Amino acid sequence: MEFFADTARYALPFLAVLTVLVFVHELGHYLVARWCGVRVDVFSVGFGRELIGWTDTKGTRWKISWIPFGGYVKFFGDAGVASQPDLAAGMTEEERQECFHFKPLGPRAAVVAAGPIANFLFAIVVFAGMYVFVGQPYTPAIVGFVEPDSAADQAGFQVGDHITVINGEAIERFEEIQAIVRLSLGRHLTVRADRGGAPVELMVRPKVVVQKDRFGNETRIGRLGIGVRGRDFIQHDPLSAIWQATRQTLFVTTATLDALGQMIVGARSADELRGPLGIAQLSGQVASVGLVSVIQFMAFLSISLGLINLFPIPMLDGGHLLFYGIEAVRGRPLGERSQEYGFRIGLALVVTLMLFATWNDLVQLRVVAFMVDLFS
Repeated sequence: MEFFADTARYALPFLAVLTVLVFVHELGHYLVARWCGVRVDVFSVGFGRELIGWTDTKGTRWKISWIPFGGYVKFFGDAGVASQPDLAAGMTEEERQECFHFKPLGPRAAVVAAGPIANFLFAIVVFAGMYVFVGQPYTPAIVGFVEPDSAADQAGFQVGDHITVINGEAIERFEEIQAIVRLSLGRHLTVRADRGGAPVELMVRPKVVVQKDRFGNETRIGRLGIGVRGRDFIQHDPLSAIWQATRQTLFVTTATLDALGQMIVGARSADELRGPLGIAQLSGQVASVGLVSVIQFMAFLSISLGLINLFPIPMLDGGHLLFYGIEAVRGRPLGERSQEYGFRIGLALVVTLMLFATWNDLVQLRVVAFMVDLFS
C-alpha cells in the first residue's frame, strides 16, 4: 500500500517540522517564565520516557522524550504537564517567590500567552527571512484575462481592471485576491476596482469547484475566473520584509479562522480537517518540492499551532487564559473542583477532535478502504 510504503518519507520531514515548532512554542513559555522569576523544572520536547537530556545551572531539566507529538514546560509547583498546581506540601517564602501559581495574575497570563505568541513571531521571522533572501511572490492586482462564462465574466470584469478592495479589505497583490476568493465558497464579494482612471464596483459570487493539488489532495475552493500575465518575486529590505511578513501572518490567521468558521456552519466540509497523519503526509509532499517550500509550510503550521492553543478549551493555553479572565472578573480563582471539571471537559474535547481528525486522515489516505477490502 502506497501510504505504508511512504511512511519513512513522510515521517522524517514531519518530525523535523514538529520538533522545531514545539521547541519554539515551549521556548516562549520558558523565556517569559524566567523573566517573571518562575523556576522551571522541566523543558521537554515530546512526552513520556526521556530519551536524552541534561540539567542546566538553573536546575532545569532539558530533555527529548520518546513520544514526539507535542511538548511541555513544567514549572516549580506543577502537579503535572498540564500546569495544575500541587500546593499540598508546604513551601518556604523563598520557594513561593519562584512558584508559578503564587505569581500575580498578570505574570501568569503573560507566561501562558507567550507560547502561542512565540509561534506567531516565529512565522513573521520565517516569512521575513524568505522575503529578504528569496523574495515575496508579487503580481500586480490587475486583471490580465477573463475566462468566458466565468463568474467574473458574468459580473462584468474587464481586462485591465485594477482591483483595489474586496469586501472592505485593501488589496496590494493578485495573490491576496486568490486567497480571498478561494475561501469565499458561494459568498458574494463586493469588489472595487480602477478602470481606466474611473472607480467601479462589482458584485460577484465565485463558483465553488473541487480542486486537486499536485499531490492529489482535494479541496473545495471558490473560483472567480480571472488571471494575470506572468508572476514576479520582490526582495525586500529587512524593515519592509518584517512589515510584509506581519501582514502575511495576519492574513493567514484571519483566513484560517474564516475556514474554521465555514466548517462550523457547514459551508465547508469538516472532512478537510487534517490530523497528525495528514500533516505528516503534507510535510513529506512539501519536502519533495524543496527546502524553501518546507520553510514556508513551517510558517503556516506555526500560525495554526498558535491559533489552536489560543482556543478557550481547558488543557490548552487558551483555556488557562479563560480561567484567568474569570479570575480577573471575580477577583479570585475558580474553585479547585470547577477547574478539575473544566480540565476533564477540555481533555475530552481535545481527544475527540484528535480522533475525528485522525479518522479523516485514515479515510483520505485510503487506509480505511484498504482495511475494508482486506477483510471483505
